Amino acid sequence: MQALQVVCRKATSDDIGTLFQLIKGYAEKGIMLPRTREALAYTIDSFVVAEIGDEVVGCGSLTRLGQELVEIRSLGMSEGYKGLGIGSKLVEALIEEAREQRIPKIMALTYAVSFFEKNGFKVVDKEIFPEKVWKDCVNCPKQLACDEIAVLKMLD
Repeated sequence: MQALQVVCRKATSDDIGTLFQLIKGYAEKGIMLPRTREALAYTIDSFVVAEIGDEVVGCGSLTRLGQELVEIRSLGMSEGYKGLGIGSKLVEALIEEAREQRIPKIMALTYAVSFFEKNGFKVVDKEIFPEKVWKDCVNCPKQLACDEIAVLKMLD
């Protein structure tokens, strides 16, 4: 079997429709916050996409929560592309972006703890991220009964 040629690149406005559909699928399952097309257009520069050929098969974004902290958000794959290492390639691209911005800590709230642990993250208490709580959690329907796990990676 031939290895997949996966390319990670910065998202462009041409990707908004694909990002919207990809995120919508996860949001409908209750495992990702939905994003409007307008919100995606406004934050498009924070997204990276994974492509195989001309097809976008995954995405993720990096959101600054403070001077020393960024969060991986909206990380997902198209059906049929999970388990192929594409998510790890996206996380690598987002980590590199954080390094370029000289941000020492990168976190995520996730249900996929083992995936993040495989990528060098450690489980931590989510209460250590007041920046996250005030930025996004106040708008989340699970705010009072959050079941996501916080993970953190310190960058060198």
